[in-house]
Amino acid sequence: MDYPVLRLLPYIRSDGRLFSLAFGASVLNKILDLMPPVLVGWVIDSLANKGPAFIHALAGGSSLALALVLGGLGIGIFLGESIFQWLYQKNFMLLAQKVQHRLRVDTYDRLQQREIAFFENQRTGETMAMLGDDINQLERFLNNGFNDILQLFIMCIFASFVFFSTSLELAVAGLLPVPLIIWGSVYYRRLIGGRYARVRKVVGELFSRLENNISGMLVIKSFTAEKWETERVSRESKAYQEANYDAIRLSALYVPIIRMVVAMGFGAVLSLGSYRILTGSSDLTAGQLVLFGMLIQRVLWPLTRLGQTFDEFERANASARRTFGLFDARIAIRSPENPERLENTKGRITFDNVYFSYRPELPVLQGLSFDLPPGAMLGVAGTTGAGKSTLVKLLLRLYDPERGKILLDSVPLTALDLEFLRQQIALVSQDVYLFHGSIRENIAYGLTKADEAKIRLAARQAAILDFIDELPEGLDTLVGERGIKLSGGQRQRLSLARALLKDAPILVLDEATSSVDTETERLIQDHLFEFAGGRTTIVVAHRLSTIKHADSIIVIDRGRVVEAGNHQELVALDRIYADLWRVQIGNGSFGLS
Repeated sequence: MDYPVLRLLPYIRSDGRLFSLAFGASVLNKILDLMPPVLVGWVIDSLANKGPAFIHALAGGSSLALALVLGGLGIGIFLGESIFQWLYQKNFMLLAQKVQHRLRVDTYDRLQQREIAFFENQRTGETMAMLGDDINQLERFLNNGFNDILQLFIMCIFASFVFFSTSLELAVAGLLPVPLIIWGSVYYRRLIGGRYARVRKVVGELFSRLENNISGMLVIKSFTAEKWETERVSRESKAYQEANYDAIRLSALYVPIIRMVVAMGFGAVLSLGSYRILTGSSDLTAGQLVLFGMLIQRVLWPLTRLGQTFDEFERANASARRTFGLFDARIAIRSPENPERLENTKGRITFDNVYFSYRPELPVLQGLSFDLPPGAMLGVAGTTGAGKSTLVKLLLRLYDPERGKILLDSVPLTALDLEFLRQQIALVSQDVYLFHGSIRENIAYGLTKADEAKIRLAARQAAILDFIDELPEGLDTLVGERGIKLSGGQRQRLSLARALLKDAPILVLDEATSSVDTETERLIQDHLFEFAGGRTTIVVAHRLSTIKHADSIIVIDRGRVVEAGNHQELVALDRIYADLWRVQIGNGSFGLS
């Protein structure tokens, strides 16, 4: 059978000493928890001079001593039970926290290794549920469910030993319901398992809806869609509620049924034992009958919690299946086993007959080819959907081409270490993302050591230093969640400063001026050759004025290069580039200067 939760064992073994302490304390706690019925039986028989020999030996024939021995045993049992309960609870909680921490870090690290397609196809809320609720569920199982299962086994072993060493026929009568209880619990587990899998799926969808709505609150408010979105959240929450109700209805039915089965075993012990004593047809003592009556309750009543234990186990299984399913998934984009390493990256970029599509029926690149010399600036133009941004993703090896090759300094990207490759490229994306933190932290992102002079230089080149200096806290100003405290243009300029500070041999600007005003665009254009000097630069631009002075320009249409040359040559060619240029300058002159 499939038990993904067992894959927690390597995490548990890494804290073997803590686990051993918790395990041992739990075993001793359960044994002492089952001792009061045994002690009561000893008390009754000792008062009739039929008790265990060791008790009478300790008492030495004295009634006072006998009373003190029996009382001391009672105090010792309850004191020991309390001490060992404290030990196992503390150590299991500590272990659960350590496992939770390592598992969450490992899961996050595994997420980071996944190809970008995973994140583009996976809803953010489902990923957050995996990192949050699923791992928390596994932590709760280690806190409680694991110990419940362990103590259940200890209880069965200890009670069976006591029962069968006292009276075989009473043991058989009392334990007759156990197979039925276990069968019912296993059957219940099968029924409840599918229900909890659905609960995990629905909660991921609910988290996705909440995450999307919170992120898109500006749009919701601007379109006065609050009521509509509340209704959508209500539907998702209702689906989660119904999924839980479905599991609860079955869970609530389990305990009453099991209780009726337990009562049969309890009644059988009392009836058979009483009959044997009354008729004198057995050596059974009154103390032993009391022992059986009390202990059979201690054994059978906890079995009514078996369903709850299976509940916790199934919840943990469903969470483990999702979490470790991520670990098992094949990573499509990875470094080669023996990567080549460029000693000194020059920055020559070659696309050789590259084909690529996100979906088979919608080809994006269809034989894209160009060769960019080291240190040169290439402008990339084309209509929306032509494949300009896809070119950037392939260069960063966020995707691999279906056919053709992409080379850096004549070495295929697939032969290079991924981390090394991406260290050679500084990207300014059209979709700017800033992390919650200060301006300084966002500009110096990914750099452990960056002095303030270099940060300020990058900010000046990105035409944002004046704005920063006007702020009361300067570089230490917080930008807010996703840079919400800044305008779109300010966020884009910060992103540009971050790329410049990285100082990689290749600079890629993907619509880097799409969110800035005309004056800021002019400032960035003025500095463009300054900060691109010596770097191989690819500028993907919707505004052709940004690439007007590039060394060369390619125009992409339907996934292939259809025009190539400098600005003057392409305008003179009077085709796609010239049409785009005319539109952008308002159908005036070609503006060859």
